[in-house]
Amino acid sequence: MTEQTSAAPHSEPLPESPGQLPERSRIVQEHVHAAGISSLVRELPDSARTAVEAAAALDCEVGAIGSSLLFLADGEPLLVMTSGRHRVDVAVLADSVGAASITMAPAALVREVTGQAIGGVAPVGHPAPVRTVVDAALRDYGVLWTAGGTPHTVMPMTFDELVALTGGAVVAVAAD
Repeated sequence: MTEQTSAAPHSEPLPESPGQLPERSRIVQEHVHAAGISSLVRELPDSARTAVEAAAALDCEVGAIGSSLLFLADGEPLLVMTSGRHRVDVAVLADSVGAASITMAPAALVREVTGQAIGGVAPVGHPAPVRTVVDAALRDYGVLWTAGGTPHTVMPMTFDELVALTGGAVVAVAAD
């Protein structure tokens, strides 16, 4: 699949039952449905831990992968939903969110804040809400794919659905 603009993101083949999903993914699915979004989490046979792995597994452009990265903005958790086509530029991100300092969160903090492991962090389904920003570059894709709570689960949605789901501010996170 390359950049899809006309296909509904939830028209793909679906798992037979959300009950078959890992517990973390079922929690994510509950949050997605509670937000009124019909996207379904599905499990992949291979890891989708990185944007490149996910794009290969889904046969889509790497830019359509909405990677979830946890940073600390002035010491507070900030979830950045970024396009897989580039790396977050911390100077651009700091300027976009008005922070004096931005650092990557360590793995233990990612697990504590999100309840999910690096490589599988979903935009929602965390123990408590996390301030979130959405990379403006994700607008370029008709269907986005985000992690579904584990490195083997993903879910499709539109840019507008991602913004609505997360309540995230749309910002630039890189200079491209």
